[in-house]
Amino acid sequence: MYKEKNDKRFNDRKRDFDDRKKSFEAEEKENDKDIIFGRNSVTEAIKAGRPIDSVMVARGERSGSIPKILADAKDAGLPIKEVDRKKLDFMCGHGNHQGIIAVGAVKAYSTVEDIFDTAEERGEPPFIIVCDEIEDPHNLGAIIRTAEAAGAHGVIVPKRRSASLSFTVSKTSAGAVEFMHVARVTNIPQTLDELKEKGLWVYCADMDGEPFYNANLKGAVALVIGSEGKGVGRLVKEKCDVVLSMPMKGKINSLNASVAAGILMYEISKQRDI
Repeated sequence: MYKEKNDKRFNDRKRDFDDRKKSFEAEEKENDKDIIFGRNSVTEAIKAGRPIDSVMVARGERSGSIPKILADAKDAGLPIKEVDRKKLDFMCGHGNHQGIIAVGAVKAYSTVEDIFDTAEERGEPPFIIVCDEIEDPHNLGAIIRTAEAAGAHGVIVPKRRSASLSFTVSKTSAGAVEFMHVARVTNIPQTLDELKEKGLWVYCADMDGEPFYNANLKGAVALVIGSEGKGVGRLVKEKCDVVLSMPMKGKINSLNASVAAGILMYEISKQRDI
């Protein structure tokens, strides 16, 4: 009897391990689709206009066709990152990357104008989420998911120091990334100035602001969510019209970025419906 119980427990654990292994391998296989490596492959992907998040080149590599590929990437407005060759080896599973890879996106990025066009089509004042260096793809995916559910018209991210529209972001967003405009901009502070010129009030979440439930969040709104570790950057914070705080009654003095974003987005959504 004792042996049967042990055998059953072992078999149950083995099945659980095998299931988790298959799930992990499936996710790894999907993530492989994000990586394009080799000079010809990267060249053709750029020419074809495939959605690309960034191009990574081995530090100091400028031989052969590399300068032309980088020039094409620059003309296409793609961020270029110089990285250690070992990182490229790891990212492409030690395939023959020839010193360059492109990180694909699950969909093409929108423009800020696309976001405004959607708001106009719906006959609503713009409601925009601005992510200031959200680098965790799970957080970005969760923010996009909540933004879509709360009725936001789009999400803005910076070109650098931000999670990309990867498979992980798409999966975490539960498909919301397909219905939400995600615009990528070079300079967040400058973009906030442009949003204010279009009549939006810009709010951000930080510890030294007024309680969010006392703020008037109606009308055209941009909500800035800071990064996981540093919060909203100094220059970005200076561009915001109002700083909102979230009173903490426990011993922890901060919330996960996507959780804080969700609470504030639904407060905005509630006030827009009143």
